[in-house]
Amino acid sequence: MSLKQQITEDMKTAMRAKETARLGAIRLLLAAMKQREVDERIELTDADVIAIIEKMLKQRRDSISQYKAANRQDLVDVEEFEVSILQTYMPQQLSEAEVIAAIAEAIDATGAAGPQDMGKVMGVVKPKLAGRADMGKVSGLIKAQLTK
Repeated sequence: MSLKQQITEDMKTAMRAKETARLGAIRLLLAAMKQREVDERIELTDADVIAIIEKMLKQRRDSISQYKAANRQDLVDVEEFEVSILQTYMPQQLSEAEVIAAIAEAIDATGAAGPQDMGKVMGVVKPKLAGRADMGKVSGLIKAQLTK
């Protein structure tokens, strides 16, 4: 079953169980997916769906930090719940050791020598780790490896 089908089935399950908060979060995801399909006139693959989920997770995390700064715990709770729902559709996250190993492999493959080669390394690493690691942290780890 594709990820898109799984999300649709989960929406139906949430409707039957009358889980309104969960249903709302899933509907936001489905709306974002449908918007992308209509805008680009494509059928989404699992990789496309994961990219959409990653973007939504980043937006939610940014909102959480803003709401915490504004001392709005009620809004923080809503966003954290949506993050927990979205997180269930993401692939298993890699450990830091696995990410570092993938970065080292990419550095060897590209022959990167310094920070100026960071783009080459990211180009190799990003397709392998997309959805399985926080790319912001990966970027930091690559920079640390290349400045040694």
